[in-house]
Amino acid sequence: MVVLSKIYTKTGDSGETALGNGARVPKHSPRVAAYGTVDETNATIGLARLHATGDMDQALARISNDLFDLGADLCRPDMARDHEAGYVPLRMLESQVLRLEAEIDAMNANLTPLRSFILPGGSALSAHLHLCRTICRRAERLAVELATIEPVNPAAVKYLNRLSDWFFVAGRIANNDGKDDVLWVPGLTR
Repeated sequence: MVVLSKIYTKTGDSGETALGNGARVPKHSPRVAAYGTVDETNATIGLARLHATGDMDQALARISNDLFDLGADLCRPDMARDHEAGYVPLRMLESQVLRLEAEIDAMNANLTPLRSFILPGGSALSAHLHLCRTICRRAERLAVELATIEPVNPAAVKYLNRLSDWFFVAGRIANNDGKDDVLWVPGLTR
């Protein structure tokens, strides 16, 4: 369990932060950028949830929790040395990726196939889900970049990739099952 009795510690005043294994790194390090952008994605889920109800709200709440797990995974390097931690570090699992895929398939089953790209908008919930999608894509790009220089759990990267797709399909669901999607019209304003 996490206990936060004091919010400011002053340990980051020099521009460094601690990773999950205790190592100190610059706050601008690729690893911090990756899990920081996962946190940003999660904050936008909070905005989306202001407009969500029922199953959509429950799914977003679960994904929000998953993103804390993902941040915990990304903030702990040295996956090969997990056994030395004295506990099992939290890592994303392939089953979490598969759950997103199943949810995407279920949501997409009732949607009319797209004949155009979609512009963000329609309902407030859809617009917020598209914002979640674009920030999630940035988190994915940063995690992929990090993986070129340091070990990263492949399931974490896959989860981000599927999650952005989940947000896209959920955005269509939030637009009256795609009936109120705002479609791109190429060259409309020429």
